[in-house]
Amino acid sequence: MTSDLLVRLLSGAAEVIPEDGLRDKLALGRPLRVKLGIDPSRPDLHLGHAVVLRKLRQFQDLGHLIVLIIGDFTGRVGDPSGQSETRAFLSEEEIEENARTYLEQAGAVLDMERAEIHRNSEWLAPLTMADVLKLTAQYTVARMLERDDFRQRYQEGRPISVVEFLYPLMQAMDSVAIRADVEMGGTDQTFNLLVGREIQRAYGQEPQVVFTMPLLEGTDGRRKMSKSYDNYVGLTEPADEMFGKLMSIPDELIAKYFVLCTDFGPQEAAAIEAGLADGSLHPARKKRDLARAIVDLYHGVGSGKEAEARFDLVHRDREIPSDVEDAPIPSSVVKDGRVWVPRLLAELGLVSSNSEGRRKIRDGAVRLDGVPLSDPDAEVPEAELRGKVLQLSRRRFVRLV
Repeated sequence: MTSDLLVRLLSGAAEVIPEDGLRDKLALGRPLRVKLGIDPSRPDLHLGHAVVLRKLRQFQDLGHLIVLIIGDFTGRVGDPSGQSETRAFLSEEEIEENARTYLEQAGAVLDMERAEIHRNSEWLAPLTMADVLKLTAQYTVARMLERDDFRQRYQEGRPISVVEFLYPLMQAMDSVAIRADVEMGGTDQTFNLLVGREIQRAYGQEPQVVFTMPLLEGTDGRRKMSKSYDNYVGLTEPADEMFGKLMSIPDELIAKYFVLCTDFGPQEAAAIEAGLADGSLHPARKKRDLARAIVDLYHGVGSGKEAEARFDLVHRDREIPSDVEDAPIPSSVVKDGRVWVPRLLAELGLVSSNSEGRRKIRDGAVRLDGVPLSDPDAEVPEAELRGKVLQLSRRRFVRLV
């Protein structure tokens, strides 16, 4: 392993524990087993999730083995990391559906044919009470309460179930079962990953290297990317939606997105960061370069340039694109020949609910043939809608037929 390749693997990393651990593992001269545990409670992937997946792909392209662990057994508990209260148990059906969706979307980044995939019920379900007692004897309650979320809940008198204490230990047993050399995760997983090192050592194995990646801020520039904050860029979103969202990120995040979300190397990203800082690079132009690069990654080379052209058509030239998709007016939204627009938006999949549709209209985000709608309870004769373009924000268009 040359120093250049090691630098590339370490590029963008938040922390590697121990500091020289990855160098020592690579010196073994064999493919490393690089582990990622998949939380089956989150089926929809966005660029924030892809930060870790992209680093895994770098390991994969260098000949190392990626081992994905679907937490179908631990998912019955739910990862308590960052949680202020005990999470509800998931059903087996929910876990399986979420896992299926996750793996499909992860395939946009990883070569799934070269990945090893397990469900941790393979080794956790057969454990006997004696096995559980042996495992729990390896860790103390005092150490568990060193976790920020546990300590805060304990100090505030909020419940912590005993099964939540088991979660880091069960995740650690995943590392024991697959003999992990490296475990990847976000910085919110550091505690769990460190427990894995201790439990591996207790079971006679060389401890894994803990490799964490930063949490990516969302398009609002303040909070981590999350669908619940509506500041996310989904991996499976249409190219135009992805491009438009990326154009809205704050200028101070441009360099970080280049490092964590594109194939630009560390030296290229550093040059961009320096250029933005000294004013030699224009933020708006670099943001366009960033958006094109990311759209190309998930929609194919050239998709970014096409999305940029449509973005300019709508935003700069204030025109309706010529290739708007036709959408039949659902019969379910027509009553006495009239259509309630919020429900139409929901039925067409432009919003998630009638209430969101009403809110979008109030915010001025809904237009009909370029004319903003202002009444959140607007009802329009069906005949007047046919042939017109319904527009949500500046990136979503459908022609009603």
